[in-house]
Amino acid sequence: MTAKKNVPVEEAWQTGAARAQADYTRRRITIDPITRLEGHGKIDIVLDARGQVEHAYFQVPELRGFERFAQGRLAEDMPQITSRICGVCPTAHHMAATKALDALYQVSPPPAARKIRELIYSTFMVEDHALHFYFLGGPDFVVGPTAPAAERNILGVIARVGEETAKKVIAMRRRLRELMALAGGKAVHPVLGLPGGVAKRFTPEMQAAFRETAADAVEFARFTLGIFETVVLKNPDYVKLIVSDTFTHRTCYMGLVDEQNRVNFYDGQIRVVTPEGREWAKFPGARYLDYVAEHVEPWSYVKFCYLKPLGWKGFTDGPDTSIYAVAPLARLNAADGMATPEAQAAYEKFFATLGGKPVHHTLANHWARLVELLYAAERMQELAADPGLTDPNVRTLPTATPREGIGVVEAPRGTLFHHYQTDERGVIQKANLIVATQNNAARIAMSVEKAAKGLLRGNDIPEGLLNMVEMAFRAYDPCHGCATHSLPGSMPLLVEVRDHRGAIVARLRRHLDGRVEHE
Repeated sequence: MTAKKNVPVEEAWQTGAARAQADYTRRRITIDPITRLEGHGKIDIVLDARGQVEHAYFQVPELRGFERFAQGRLAEDMPQITSRICGVCPTAHHMAATKALDALYQVSPPPAARKIRELIYSTFMVEDHALHFYFLGGPDFVVGPTAPAAERNILGVIARVGEETAKKVIAMRRRLRELMALAGGKAVHPVLGLPGGVAKRFTPEMQAAFRETAADAVEFARFTLGIFETVVLKNPDYVKLIVSDTFTHRTCYMGLVDEQNRVNFYDGQIRVVTPEGREWAKFPGARYLDYVAEHVEPWSYVKFCYLKPLGWKGFTDGPDTSIYAVAPLARLNAADGMATPEAQAAYEKFFATLGGKPVHHTLANHWARLVELLYAAERMQELAADPGLTDPNVRTLPTATPREGIGVVEAPRGTLFHHYQTDERGVIQKANLIVATQNNAARIAMSVEKAAKGLLRGNDIPEGLLNMVEMAFRAYDPCHGCATHSLPGSMPLLVEVRDHRGAIVARLRRHLDGRVEHE
């Protein structure tokens, strides 16, 4: 379903970058574009005659098609190609692609190379989680969900938390990015990973720089958790909002875990738990196709993942659901704990405060993200202190003939799969990328619709409530630039020609099967 403005609009809101149109003749509200996310999207809300929400569609109208771009390219180019999908999480794509190359060429990196990779990845996770809290998701709490739109941004956060806090945030993110550039060649598009290792060894001077910043990153994570406790947890209205049924879905949860079932971002097995918290499956990433399948809806270019053995059961939650979630909340639910001491204490406090495992409250993702921020900083500190980090042996040269490789990491937004099939020269014949936002797509769609139904009533809907509907997707920190897959057949397309009064004079529609209709 696409929103159209072809009748008089009785009321509209202009909210800076975001625009919401209320069309009560056609009983429709469109929020287009949605804001504070990577990529593009809109929310189309259909009302009945009483002003009640019938349906709310979370639509992603863009299509990038990186899987097709990869065909005919050398597999060794993929860590650089896929890092261009998204400027927010390039390191996640770079690392998943690099691990896929390890599997493709059947080669294991030396210990030092593995440590370097995980250290860079932990550094990236600290930086990215901080970005979301202070710039994207945090303004809804620090400034307030119904505050004026012009204030719900980083500038509004600075006004509330103070200039010194802002300087601390900016300085920490700058230092982290400088370290990623130091070790990875570039902060945004790293040139670090190679099949069987990394391109650059660690020097003692580099290790010293990482150790110094890692210690400060741990303190920064403590500081950020303190802000969340003061601003959010001590505000009864915010806590009530987090645990409200409007922002709650009982689904399955997925995440990478280590041998002790603790959260791990770089490596491990994939664990899935039921809505009741019981382990449903645990498997290596190479077997992901046995457990993950994709469902297509005509109103979005994002495919909707579900648990393949359970079958597609629609956008439903509860004990029989086949929908699962990834991202920080899902990782904490899927794991039995954290692998570092302070993060473990924060993990225990998280579940004790919210009533035990699993936690199903979508907005709790923000708190879970900060628990992970602390874990990433602690893990960064552990790896930076490892004496084996400066071992000059950082690559095992591949000798096997490539055929197929699968790489998996936990992106900030959740589990990320890269799957390549090549010919004997290493030229890609087929690529499949299932990204975190795609894993979350079904639950995001459900969250947006439930929030709209729970919050919107009648014809007098203030802009602040529309922002609270957006909060339902923003908690997942979605990245739609890399979540869009091509659908079977041709891209659906609707072209409308309007006269100077806005009336439609011609319409051309192309369907998925390639049929073209003049309407």
